[in-house]
Amino acid sequence: MTIKHILEEKKLTVSLEVFPPKVQSKFDSVLQAARELSALKPDFMSITYGAGGTTRGNTVEVAAGIQESGTPALAHLTCVGNTRADVAAAAALMKQHHIENVLALRGDKPQGFTGEKATVDGLDHASDLVQLLKAEGFCVGGACYPEGHPESANRSEDIDNLRFKVDAGVDFLTTQMFFDNNMLYSYLYRLQNKGIRVPVLAGIMPITNSQQVERMVKLSSAYIPAKLLSICDRFADKPDAMRQAGIAYAVDQIIDLISNGVRGIHIYTMNKPSVARDILSSIDAIVAASNSR
Repeated sequence: MTIKHILEEKKLTVSLEVFPPKVQSKFDSVLQAARELSALKPDFMSITYGAGGTTRGNTVEVAAGIQESGTPALAHLTCVGNTRADVAAAAALMKQHHIENVLALRGDKPQGFTGEKATVDGLDHASDLVQLLKAEGFCVGGACYPEGHPESANRSEDIDNLRFKVDAGVDFLTTQMFFDNNMLYSYLYRLQNKGIRVPVLAGIMPITNSQQVERMVKLSSAYIPAKLLSICDRFADKPDAMRQAGIAYAVDQIIDLISNGVRGIHIYTMNKPSVARDILSSIDAIVAASNSR
């Protein structure tokens, strides 16, 4: 089933994200985690794509396993590391596995890349990839950044660039992780003012160990509210307490988002079924009530 169709059928969706292994020896454990996450009955599951296409084969294979388990899969695909022929081959492989949904991304440069340009064949922006995938018949999603893309001069320019993806035909958008809901609400207001009205799914990252905060800031330049910093500082050396507090913070975020009419919650699981299970069990009645109205 396409995510566009799911969004048309449901008032609120909850989805999960996994990442494929970088080394083949970890493949079985990642696939097992994906199956356990699928058993939680999310509306769909997203599978990431390594920088420069480093996990391209495993991305499709994990997506195929999720699809076979009965959960719609959303496979990531990037411009970086791919030619138009590569995209056509990836599209054919995904169709072979009945994968209908793709998240189109520009992608990160591979580690150690020193060239001026990491893209080839005219696939310089996610909007270029969106057009190819729509022509192949896929339901296509895009990424968006409530705090602005790190490479954009300012937030206004970032939204102008997002408009290219929307005009190219994306069916929905998923946000980068954020930890302050007011930033998302402000962002959604600006999108509305720019005439961008495709569904926006809110990306939530549960922080279950204090080291994650440093990584998140480095990777996404995300603003970390004082409340979350206090949690990390207080429980940094108490892993069980940190895990519980981090999950509670994510649940609090999600309840506030649902209460304010956000259409979808997308949880970055870090391949941890137990964390996703605890979050979902805390909001199951809220999700059910939201979809019954």
